[in-house]
Amino acid sequence: MTWLNWLPWRYVLRYMAQKHGFLDPVALLSRLHRFAQPSEVAEPIELLRAGVVFHARGLINSRVIQHNLDWVWPYWIERQFNPRDPSFIPRAFSITHINLSHRNWTAIGYPDCPELPIVDPRGLLTPFLDGWSLDIWLISDDGNCLIPSRATDSQQHQQQDGDTLYIDTITKHENLQLRTRASVTLRNGKPVCRLRILASADRSGWIVASLRPQNPEGISFIHQLTLGPAGDFWLVDQTRKVEFSEPASRHHISNYRNGDVYIHLLDRKQQIQGICDVGMVTAAAMFPLTADEQKEVTLTVPLDDERTEPLPAEAWPIIDKKRCRLECPDRQYQSLYDAAITSLVLHSPGDVFPGPYTYRRFWFRDAAFIIHALLCAGLTDRAERALEKFPPRQSRNGFFLSQDGEWDSNGEVLWILKRYFDMTNTAPSARWLKVIRNGARWIMQKRLTDNSDSAHAGLLPAGFSAEHLGPNDYYYWDDFWSVAGLRAAARMVGHTDPRSVREFSDAADSLSTAIDRSLSLCEQQLQRPAMPASPYRRMDAGAIGSLVASYPTQQVTAHDYRLQDSLEFLLRNCFVNGAFYQDMIHSGLNAYLTLHVAQVLLRAGDPRYLALMDTVASMASSTGQWPEAIHPLTGGGCMGDGHHVWASAEWVLMLRNCFLREEGEQLILCSGIPGRWLDQEAPIHFGPAPTTFGTVNVSIKPDPTGQPLIEWQGIWHHQPPDIVVALPGYHAVNPDAGQCAVRPDRRRATS
Repeated sequence: MTWLNWLPWRYVLRYMAQKHGFLDPVALLSRLHRFAQPSEVAEPIELLRAGVVFHARGLINSRVIQHNLDWVWPYWIERQFNPRDPSFIPRAFSITHINLSHRNWTAIGYPDCPELPIVDPRGLLTPFLDGWSLDIWLISDDGNCLIPSRATDSQQHQQQDGDTLYIDTITKHENLQLRTRASVTLRNGKPVCRLRILASADRSGWIVASLRPQNPEGISFIHQLTLGPAGDFWLVDQTRKVEFSEPASRHHISNYRNGDVYIHLLDRKQQIQGICDVGMVTAAAMFPLTADEQKEVTLTVPLDDERTEPLPAEAWPIIDKKRCRLECPDRQYQSLYDAAITSLVLHSPGDVFPGPYTYRRFWFRDAAFIIHALLCAGLTDRAERALEKFPPRQSRNGFFLSQDGEWDSNGEVLWILKRYFDMTNTAPSARWLKVIRNGARWIMQKRLTDNSDSAHAGLLPAGFSAEHLGPNDYYYWDDFWSVAGLRAAARMVGHTDPRSVREFSDAADSLSTAIDRSLSLCEQQLQRPAMPASPYRRMDAGAIGSLVASYPTQQVTAHDYRLQDSLEFLLRNCFVNGAFYQDMIHSGLNAYLTLHVAQVLLRAGDPRYLALMDTVASMASSTGQWPEAIHPLTGGGCMGDGHHVWASAEWVLMLRNCFLREEGEQLILCSGIPGRWLDQEAPIHFGPAPTTFGTVNVSIKPDPTGQPLIEWQGIWHHQPPDIVVALPGYHAVNPDAGQCAVRPDRRRATS
């Protein structure tokens, strides 16, 4: 029961609204809910809360930005508010002004450090979640300025040097050149965020380190600033410190009433302290720049860290030794894979998070895919640590709760637990068996009754499910996941509890039968076998969720007729610029959903998977990341987190399955290797890669005669599996030894 159902509140709201000439909000909400299937949860309160915060900031943005366009703003504002830019969005009737055109940023960090600073496409550094930022400018004595957020000539890359991950941003304007390098390193075992500045010019001038009450989402308040007595640090709101590698030679502070500090850079009077009652303090620490000489300045921000023990030194090299490595001749694929592994590590400090900013919170759905990628990448300890966070989130009735109304979570948890135990060749403890049984029985109890003629008989109730599927409905996504979870539970309890094995297996069969019956009714109504998002939806972009029957759960065969018809519908009607376009909510191109389609095509041996992979690679930022949704025209992020970890996870899983994937009791090798990789002599390698059969290394030696040599070594859990080498364009081989040369199959086109 929600607060709107409390009778006194309903009358008070209706009375107050009508008294002041507003429409009745209770009646409006009631009508709004009629567009969705009746559900016990209208919308998860967590998402409502996040949406309120999101648009509250947007409301502040609308009161500040458009009235102060002479300020220096972040890259997204400079473009989105520029009527001459393709990213321009009119604002006339928009109550809130939010970033809808360039939701692009990259997280930096240190393994197991909870703080994840972000860097925007022009080097704007936001050290703390939802906090203020640091921006670097150059200004020459003759008044020429380099402002990165306004510059057209800028390059940005993510790199790693030993134990330091950093983002390099290089910006040029006429004869001014600026390079900033943002990183998180350790100082006495504690994490600090560093911004190294390298600047040069053909004339004398100044490096300007500016403190900004803004970030890639908009305004973030600063009420008070003090310059240290020696001029070598800022104290921000009496809590945060920004240290300078040398004292500032000049210093200026401004407040909202006096405008941006940018306007006052050439003022003679200097300030050491500033207060702003509306929270719009801006500051500039200025360091002299000599003509034709490179100047270096470093800003250091101590990060929050509640650990009593220092973080381990050389963490990145240690992780690098553990992880599954890719070696391939495709530099873009290689760099994206390495960046994706880095992303997985940064976002698994304990819990796993699907993003460093907008999505820095927990969902079981995202966690299942991210943990699966961690397992497949050989980062088993991080996956195990994340899974240990699951039992406390299980309610007494067995529901794995991250958001109300998302009925897919139990199936996803049970499925990923099964993957973990299989890939590590371990058995669930008594504690885990209790968690598993309770989780499976929640699914059984949650199902609707079979005793009706409705299309949703026997399915899971209507719920919110994955937000990209649409309003509350009886989603097949939830049902397919629930079947996968029940079958996983049956196998996990198999050695200790035969009664539960039968109970869960029968429940899975019953739910699977209900899904088949419902899909048969859909087939009659739609006059085609394709699987819609729910029994009450026409075929639309939401049907992407029904592909879960193939990837990753493998509940249907790779060539199932319903699956294939669904694929063809999506490819013909829901793709833009070669990528899946989700027109509901996301309203953008989706990297991870495009890769879901590619996985289904790969499993079916359909060569179209490679074009989708190439498209996803082309949509990545120069730092190797993807926002959750991408604007089809500008290529900028238009929804969700600007650094979306689910997308990173899917890239890792896609490359892994190209080299080796489990199909029942078979291990399929090399079925997704692009033919273009074989047009050179360098060896290709992937591993050590965990599988349900054991840990495997796979190598390919291209051969100028056209018969590449495939080699593999396995540390098997039990007996070696049935191995099939299926290199595209070559005859499939079922070898006995650990290597084989493959011959071209003239009937099959190479990729």
